[in-house]
Amino acid sequence: QVRDAITPAKPVEKSVSFALYKEGNYAAEIYRNTSAKVHITIEKVSGKSRRTVWEKTFDAQTLAQYPSLQEAMAQTVKVPNVFDAKEHLEVSYTLTYNSKGSELQMQNGMIVKGNGSDKVYIGI
Repeated sequence: QVRDAITPAKPVEKSVSFALYKEGNYAAEIYRNTSAKVHITIEKVSGKSRRTVWEKTFDAQTLAQYPSLQEAMAQTVKVPNVFDAKEHLEVSYTLTYNSKGSELQMQNGMIVKGNGSDKVYIGI
């Protein structure tokens, strides 16, 4: 029907899950003074426009203190009012390693569907 064709799209709620974990055991002496913090951002993107809808920084802790994958720090974020036809979500994160004052930053990002099955694995 014509009415169905001109009815505006309804916004939906999207969800993105994170799992933050260590990729190694970091038991060696060299890692004792090395810490890492993580900053995660979710942006809603439509064309050239982007807007931050959620962000969080996980405080620095030594590499050995991070949990294994089986015990990963997990969180699910719900993002309301996403128009599927013209918007998508992008997740980006920055890992900041600090070893005796020397810093190394690593960045990564991805587009997520937000349909409940998306899980972003962040390995330290």
